[in-house]
Amino acid sequence: MSQDEPHFLVNPYDDPVIVKINGKASFINSGPVKNLFDRLVEQGKTRFVIDFQQCSGMDSTFLGILAGLGIKLMKMKPKGTVVLTRLGARNSELVRNLGLHRLLILDDGAATAADNAQLEAVGDQSDKSHLSEVENARLVLQAHENLVEIDDSNKTKFQDVISFLKNQMEEQ
Repeated sequence: MSQDEPHFLVNPYDDPVIVKINGKASFINSGPVKNLFDRLVEQGKTRFVIDFQQCSGMDSTFLGILAGLGIKLMKMKPKGTVVLTRLGARNSELVRNLGLHRLLILDDGAATAADNAQLEAVGDQSDKSHLSEVENARLVLQAHENLVEIDDSNKTKFQDVISFLKNQMEEQ
């Protein structure tokens, strides 16, 4: 993986679990991150800190993956938490525009526990070959449905994407 490629670093052993995003977080690299979150929640992890200091941007699919994690953790007893830290102005605006600030904790503090964490790479995000076209469409569809679930006003923003993906999946 080159230094310029987007990548994610994680310390899955700490509580909270720390994830650092380097580069752009998008539908291209959301699959491995979603799989990581699912696996960690299955292992009993319920507290996550996601550091965006080196994140150059996000798309709606990645934000939908975060929404899905937040929804899953809110249904648990006791509830889990997702803290988004050092978002920066543009990423913070994206999070707020889609209503994630009502579900996730925003903390733009200057320092975070992620600074001193021992982190390892999350899979190989550049390799999409492990997801079939249908699986990729299902991932993107679920991410956008998560965004609608957390904020009904997102329905009008993503109705075309959701309809397109549902039709694409029916044709398969």
